Amino acid sequence: MIESMTGYGKASLLSESFTVESEIKSINSRFLDISLRLPKTLYDKEIEFRNLIKQNINRGKVTLNIYLKHDEVDNGFLNYNEKSLKGVADLLQKIKTDSGIAGEVQVSDIMTFQSVFFKDASENSEEEYNLIKKTVLDSIHKLKKMREEEGSILAKDLLERVSKIENVVKEISDLGRNTVHEYFQKLKERARELVENISDYDDRLKLELALLSEKYDITEETVRLNSHIQQFKQTLSNSVEVGKKINFVVQEMNREANTINNKSVSLEISNRGMVIKEELEKIREQIQNIE
Repeated sequence: MIESMTGYGKASLLSESFTVESEIKSINSRFLDISLRLPKTLYDKEIEFRNLIKQNINRGKVTLNIYLKHDEVDNGFLNYNEKSLKGVADLLQKIKTDSGIAGEVQVSDIMTFQSVFFKDASENSEEEYNLIKKTVLDSIHKLKKMREEEGSILAKDLLERVSKIENVVKEISDLGRNTVHEYFQKLKERARELVENISDYDDRLKLELALLSEKYDITEETVRLNSHIQQFKQTLSNSVEVGKKINFVVQEMNREANTINNKSVSLEISNRGMVIKEELEKIREQIQNIE
């Protein structure tokens, strides 16, 4: 099943000692790009959270935000120590006075030394971390569900468009059988108007017909285009990292459509070739959002 790269998931858990909320979202990206916003007490778990995402998501710009409240403490900080805070402020003011630096002590100056007056919340126990991890996984699974639902809609649209292309290719193939011969007959009629006894040039005309047949024949292109269409369908239903593979197939389909248009001597075929080009462009836009 294909997945869109756009999605959102949110999960929360309330235990006796803490509350955790995990929010994750993803948007289009050429590669997997992960951004984390973690509470201070979970900084040492960053690699593990990244691995959780990598195990479930292959492409997209992914942002994970974890909010933790532990014993009424938001994201890992207890109430500050007022005595230590005042000591830091007094020390900074004395340094400014002694060094002749003008101005009052600012909060930003004090926060540089926050580790002195903020006491970290107690370390998360293994049991607590497992609950946090479970909440993160729940949010990831909700994100994947949304991506899969949107991917299903995209797949349906893509299959309809490639089926339309397949029908147009069949029409082109049918038209192509007689196109060169009809084109040659028109040239022959023009030649008849200019040459009094055209029968004297039969051998030359047969050679010209052979050359025209080789130059303007589109059988090879339609066969390859049909092959690419089958690859497109197979990739859509069976492959991992569908977006990258299907993007390559669409490029090859576009190449064959261009060749058909360039070789065609029929307005009907050229018009159908433009229909293929238009559908391929719509497909190309859609697949930019496929994982």
